[in-house]
Amino acid sequence: MSVIEELIRQEDNGTISFGNYLLDVKKKILDFEVNGNLYKVKTFKEITKLEKDGKMILETVPGATIHNFNMTDKGVNFVVEGTEDLQLTLELEPEMEYKILIDSVNVGKMKTNMAGKVNFSIEMQQNITKTVEIKKIN
Repeated sequence: MSVIEELIRQEDNGTISFGNYLLDVKKKILDFEVNGNLYKVKTFKEITKLEKDGKMILETVPGATIHNFNMTDKGVNFVVEGTEDLQLTLELEPEMEYKILIDSVNVGKMKTNMAGKVNFSIEMQQNITKTVEIKKIN
């Protein structure tokens, strides 16, 4: 996999891919439309941030590239790549419990706060991608 030169794109399977952690200067794309929703992405080596219809969806520190990002009412899944360990923040449903899997390994459960945010870290290595699944626990 590789960085997204155009900063954000819709994939053939309907998911989106975004981010370029190799940029030295922050770049952004505004009003990228997918299925009637407007996405905004800001990205460079220090941070990658995705907003949907004005609401923060995902943020990585430092910057990363996210492939095949798919968010449903049951959870989120995507593939992430970067050059160093990442701190991720996702905005999900408020006060719900989620199971987090990285490369199919259950790394634990987390409950979102009143704003729906959940934070977790991923250990990364250069040229290695990680598959992330976040599943709502009923």
